[in-house]
Amino acid sequence: MAIFKQDEPKFIVTIGTSAGGIRALEELVLQCRPDTDAAYFVVIHLSRKGVGEVLFSRLQQHSRLPCEVAKDGDTIKKGMIYLAPPDHHMLVDKGRIVVGKGAPENRWRPSINNLFRSAAAHYSSRAIGVILTGLLDDGLAGMGAIKRAGGIAIVQNPSEADYPDMPMSVIDNVEVDYITSLSKMGEIIREIVETTKPKKVEVPFDIMQESEIDQRVSTRVENLQHYEKLDVNCPDCGGGLYLTQKEPAHMRCHVGHSYTERELLSRIAEVMESTFWTALRMMEERRALLIKMAKRDEDRGYTSTSQIHLERARELEVHIENLKQILFTSTQVD
Repeated sequence: MAIFKQDEPKFIVTIGTSAGGIRALEELVLQCRPDTDAAYFVVIHLSRKGVGEVLFSRLQQHSRLPCEVAKDGDTIKKGMIYLAPPDHHMLVDKGRIVVGKGAPENRWRPSINNLFRSAAAHYSSRAIGVILTGLLDDGLAGMGAIKRAGGIAIVQNPSEADYPDMPMSVIDNVEVDYITSLSKMGEIIREIVETTKPKKVEVPFDIMQESEIDQRVSTRVENLQHYEKLDVNCPDCGGGLYLTQKEPAHMRCHVGHSYTERELLSRIAEVMESTFWTALRMMEERRALLIKMAKRDEDRGYTSTSQIHLERARELEVHIENLKQILFTSTQVD
């Protein structure tokens, strides 16, 4: 017996990509057939401004299925391609779409992980996750959730991806069902939909919890207290980080900022570098002001105070050079 309503699609296909993704999506949607009993959801990690209409226009030109930018509360219909709106998360719930402007996930809004995790929580074995070309490990946590909830994982062959990081990250950490050429992906999805009978699966507790958190604009601290608190603070807001998923590791703060290990390391490096540059600028400005004050006092005949200002400026010069050395060395290491 089917475990879904008659008017709902049999499968939810969630697609995530970033760098090189528009061309890959054009090729994939060209293969999607109107008679396939599925609904498709697309998140692409690119610029927050304008990508929605550009992506909509380009995909609609290549697709035999109708495309639309998702709106909050929309009913999920089979044979549709839904695109995440710019700078908004897109999630799926029981038969409807949820769109909101919560905290960025892995620095992205919309987020591949959020979409995939919601599909895992609410559609379990009826969820198909697809990861295409892209940088870093975007989508890894979400694809892990889909697999743990009984769904199916499809990954573009890294050897043909413009940017193989995302596919390789999933392959290295998740038990993937299909590693395939982009040209064969549409047929594989169609075959899965036609031949697979979804089974009722109990979704892991942590996936359900994180999906519920995703749907809230902000999260109260007490909602995270039963998770392991880490010795690392959130680089975006300074709040405590909690380990909400162990394999693959996923961390979240009480505001809602969330990261994989790789993204957290990258974000900490960015914040650290920005902090160093700010400190360097302020030290240079302080040094210049001290030299100006020293000259003014010397012109007025205040030799002792002029020498004090110059001495402080020379001390700052030493600190400035040391900070430059630290900054340039840390940049080379990263």
